[in-house]
Amino acid sequence: MSTVSGEAEALGEASPEVWADLRAQIVSHRDELRGDQALLDTLGLKITAPNVVEFLPAALARLEAAHAREMTARQEIEALARANFQAQAETHALIIDLLESRNNTDLARRVNQAAQERFGLAGGLIAAEVPDQGGSAPAGWKSLPEGLVDLLIGGDRQTKLGPCHAARDLFDDVTAPVQSCALIRICLWSHERQGMLAFGSADPNGFTADMGPELVAFLANVVERTAARWPGL
Repeated sequence: MSTVSGEAEALGEASPEVWADLRAQIVSHRDELRGDQALLDTLGLKITAPNVVEFLPAALARLEAAHAREMTARQEIEALARANFQAQAETHALIIDLLESRNNTDLARRVNQAAQERFGLAGGLIAAEVPDQGGSAPAGWKSLPEGLVDLLIGGDRQTKLGPCHAARDLFDDVTAPVQSCALIRICLWSHERQGMLAFGSADPNGFTADMGPELVAFLANVVERTAARWPGL
């Protein structure tokens, strides 16, 4: 292998014929080359075991891209979990606040205040249908003609989340136009008296049809039971 070593050192100045001869000798003496660790170290070469897969640049790039996708997905899941936890915590705090209402007017005020300050929404309201033969909704509530709750939510539905072109005019005291709503049916003082808890968002994606209605439906139950303390007119 001394000849190979000498020719390897002079390879930078070797002619194509010399390189061809050197290459032939390396191939013919490959076992000796593999066993000469000092020569391999000098040449910057290493022997890889047959069961070891080396990551070439392309493979490394694919691995890094897959890792980045995994991290992005994990971060999205973690962000969603944090948002859900925060929403639940704010909802529980709101429930305690609503239970401290002094009357139906105060109840409506607390709903609207919490919608804006706790959840960053355009507003929240409580509405009740008013019979054609007379009567009124409590002060601070929205009065609706009979049948409007069915029209806005749907006769066979309890909730509706998403765009709310027909309902956004109910939010007439907000600073930003309402683009999406959460509408939840409630029964007030009797099953014949229809009402609605509504939240409005200035973000078109603030409420979407694929969102789960569990939290807002639970809030509606709390509003319904709290309002029952003070029977309406």
